[in-house]
Amino acid sequence: MPLAREDVRTTQVTPFVAPAPTPKSDLDAVAELADAHAQILTEIEKRIIGQRKVVEQLLVALFARGHTLFVGVPGLAKTLLISTLAETLNLSFQRIQFTPDLMPADITGTEVLEEDHTTGRRIFRFIKGPVFANLVLADEINRTPPKTQAALLQSMQEYKVTAGGQTHDLPLPFLVFATQNPIEQEGTYPLPEAQLDRFMFQVDVDYPSESEEEEIVRQQTSDHRPELSRVLSPQRIMQLQDLVRRVPVADHVVKYAVALARSTRPTSPSAPAFIRDAVSWGAGPRASQFLILAAKARAILAGRFAVAIDDVAALARPTLQHRLILNYRAEAEGIRAGDIVDRLLSVVSP
Repeated sequence: MPLAREDVRTTQVTPFVAPAPTPKSDLDAVAELADAHAQILTEIEKRIIGQRKVVEQLLVALFARGHTLFVGVPGLAKTLLISTLAETLNLSFQRIQFTPDLMPADITGTEVLEEDHTTGRRIFRFIKGPVFANLVLADEINRTPPKTQAALLQSMQEYKVTAGGQTHDLPLPFLVFATQNPIEQEGTYPLPEAQLDRFMFQVDVDYPSESEEEEIVRQQTSDHRPELSRVLSPQRIMQLQDLVRRVPVADHVVKYAVALARSTRPTSPSAPAFIRDAVSWGAGPRASQFLILAAKARAILAGRFAVAIDDVAALARPTLQHRLILNYRAEAEGIRAGDIVDRLLSVVSP
């Protein structure tokens, strides 16, 4: 009688695959950007006194390809800061003063009818508007009607302008930095939520300290204007912006960014009680994406090719505060969206 054959079960063992090593060129680029970061700060501080946190967030937005909304009273050097950055990085710069009578064509450009004197033919020629620059300052963006505000939407999202049935590419790198006055709201048009969501950051620009203001007065009332050195070229900036996308992010960091964004939504099970009491609508998925991109940029500006929880937490307020729509009760009590985000950081665990 033949012996019964024993069942033989084979277990497939998945071989360990080590993560691909970071190319040396990327590590060298991170070190280069860390050095450039220090040089850029040195050049900016020749003209801008204080506002270090604002400058840092501006640089994070630049290398993360994030448009930024600056909120502050007049006279806090918002325009000077952005024009100084453009000069330091050798980028073209245009300032657009938004007014109630500003038309979309005043931003994007317009077509003019020209006659060729040789042939007698008439043709349309597109004349580019001020949006065709590397850095565009939309000054007091909420002073123009929504139709004109919307002229920036395609530019901010697609880096293109469509006019007369033709699409024109914008110069790269391209960023929109907008300003808004928080105290004078008569005759203004609040930015639609869809456009607010296009801005990576809302940066609050506060008053300088007493010693900083004294130094500002000395500098701005003299005839000395410091000369700036060029630090990076536009082409190199674009390469470093691509580098930001290649920075690895651990799963627990992604989970933390998503948890922060989801906790701002009053209908979410993870939303704390104070969110349900004060917020009508929370941040959408674009917020968590921007949190990670901004954290990547912050990491490599500090010379690190890895993102930490602290990078996400440090940028949560400028990334989330303009995406929260407060209810009437919160507005009546004077609650600010930024303070809600700060409180959220204390209750959402990494």
